[in-house]
Amino acid sequence: MKTPLGHLGYCTNIHAGEHWADHFIALQHAIPTIKQKLSPDAPFGIGLRLSNIASVELTQPERLKEFQNWLTDNDCYVFTMNGFPYGGFHNTRVKDQVHAPDWRTPERVDYTIRLFRLLTALLPINMAGGITEAGISTSPLSYRYWFQWNNRDERDLAFEATTQRLMTVVEELVRIKQAEGISLHLDLEPEPDGLLETGDEFIEWFNLYLLPIGLERLNDEFGLSAGEAEAALREHVQLCYDVCHFAVGYERPEEVLKKLKDNDLKVGKIQISAALKATFPVEENSREAVLDQFRQFNEPTYLHQVVARDSNGDLMRFPDLPEALLAFDASHVEWRSHFHVPLFVADYGLLQSTQEDITEVLRLQKENPFTQQLEVETYTWEVLPEDMKLRLNDSIGRELEWVLKEILNVK
Repeated sequence: MKTPLGHLGYCTNIHAGEHWADHFIALQHAIPTIKQKLSPDAPFGIGLRLSNIASVELTQPERLKEFQNWLTDNDCYVFTMNGFPYGGFHNTRVKDQVHAPDWRTPERVDYTIRLFRLLTALLPINMAGGITEAGISTSPLSYRYWFQWNNRDERDLAFEATTQRLMTVVEELVRIKQAEGISLHLDLEPEPDGLLETGDEFIEWFNLYLLPIGLERLNDEFGLSAGEAEAALREHVQLCYDVCHFAVGYERPEEVLKKLKDNDLKVGKIQISAALKATFPVEENSREAVLDQFRQFNEPTYLHQVVARDSNGDLMRFPDLPEALLAFDASHVEWRSHFHVPLFVADYGLLQSTQEDITEVLRLQKENPFTQQLEVETYTWEVLPEDMKLRLNDSIGRELEWVLKEILNVK
């Protein structure tokens, strides 16, 4: 949907199934009903997620044409894609394997280029005010616990290897821009315990690794001058601002966006998502009650990293909820956990969501727009505690309704 703050849709990684037939059935079942409720008289935007298998299957001309026709017939359009989860994402143990294959591998490169070619074919360039700029979000290069993180040489090798692979995609995006005039960007998504975890780490990686490697590669491949190559890198490599991820790390939106602007870096899209948080009372029994409520969210499918804060403001990071629950001590005054919870709920008993960070990001977007892509990304409906589950289409609709209301109420 086109809103005053940009194109808004939901990420279809919410739907189970890894083959294109499964994806397409889910879209056919969900989207017409949601569109009729929220956008009956205007085109409805989709944030498309395709597994690797589905992306291969959709490249078949007859399937791609069928999907293009369905989009037209249902007054829908694809304006962004999610290329982070490569393989199974529902009804299986995902955990750290959501990063596999990582950006050291040709498989990740081939998958991402395939997605960009599909996005090029699906973008509604001829729609009123047609879209000629779009992005695909991707993993933060790799998962840091797969490396000896305190070994500087190993970290350098990891950053160099992932960046060299990623540049193969950037070169493809330059070719698409030259041939078709479409500006596509790869939007890296910092995440707790990713090789890129914070806004600062994204900026450092861009300046220390991507720029020197990219300038040389683009000069060799296209004969671009240093200035032209740098402009291409800033155009085609951007940041995916996942509100949940930045909130888990206690990163303030205004500060992150200022640092990006100071470094002339762009945000490709906002993923609108909320995390769990809680402050711990002084009384031991009350602290245990808070921990009991976190235990309700301790499920085996996804990683739910925890960042604890002590009274001095120091942060302690835990790779998943079980480790955090075992390590809790009285020095912890606040926890934030990477569990994507419904946007429209602010309180969960003794726990809360980071909903206010979404409101703040939308306010900043209204004051000084920094992207045209807004994507709701709550994918955890199947693993929520039973008393929080709703019918899937109702859940999607309620989230989009909440965001639309927030957009209209932004001061």
